[in-house]
Amino acid sequence: MKVFIDGSAGTTGLRIRERLEARADISLITLDEAVRKDPAARRAALNEADIAFLCLPDAAAEDAVGMIENPDTAVIDTSTAHRTAAGWTYGMAELAGQREKVAASKRVANPGCHASGFIALIAPLVKAGLVSADARLGCFSLTGYSGGGKKMIAEYGAPDRSPLLSAPRQYGLGQQHKHLKEMAHVCGLSNLPGFSPIVADFYSGMEVSVQLFDTDVEAVKAAYRAAYPGPVIRYAEGTDEGGFLSAAAMSGRDDMEITVYGTDERALLTARFDNLGKGASGAAIQNMNILMGVDETTGLILGGQ
Repeated sequence: MKVFIDGSAGTTGLRIRERLEARADISLITLDEAVRKDPAARRAALNEADIAFLCLPDAAAEDAVGMIENPDTAVIDTSTAHRTAAGWTYGMAELAGQREKVAASKRVANPGCHASGFIALIAPLVKAGLVSADARLGCFSLTGYSGGGKKMIAEYGAPDRSPLLSAPRQYGLGQQHKHLKEMAHVCGLSNLPGFSPIVADFYSGMEVSVQLFDTDVEAVKAAYRAAYPGPVIRYAEGTDEGGFLSAAAMSGRDDMEITVYGTDERALLTARFDNLGKGASGAAIQNMNILMGVDETTGLILGGQ
């Protein structure tokens, strides 16, 4: 299977490339550094590929799709550009009926990192009627700084970095975060959620939380058990670290853990995963495996491995 990664120098692209270089069932199409950004070279590589990963900014991803004339080239876009676009399949296989749609698609939009946690928590509950489509929800999300890409990684690793980086920092303050649209769209919500993303001084990992009030906690747990038997997304009963819940617990892995805490009066829903794993490159490789027709966990790092 011929695979091309357009944008392999970025954080997500580099991790995808590292994973695929170890696989015997993949032939990577690579471009010399001198022509890595040359449009003609990229066009040729995109059209030669059986599967092309786009690890690019939104506008560049849209341009790359426009270069593809080969009807047999399947695309997995890790940017925000096509996550709610007509003709594109949302690449979260664990959602009801979505695995089959991914397998039959030539255009797969890889989910956003924060969005993956929110959607994993809320979509099954909307489907089960436990959360109303017109609900107004709030979402709190902790992430490691690798989610900010090479520039942010360099800032956190600099010897003369600002002391402000030693404490968690909230962002997306204007409530216009780029993941909001897909969070509502994929879950079937009529209102965008309130969203509080926070980046902290650890490399990778993510913990997304949503609070529900006056709900049936046991029904929520049952919905998750039915939706997420594993191995990539699984429901876990009350896991924590001595009363604490670390956002770095799933760092370096490609799976996601869903947990419910609290009571019917005030329930706390949590999703823990790696922002670079199930939140980015791990999900992209899972989608590639589905397109190839092989075990979707091939090459993934899951709990217990």
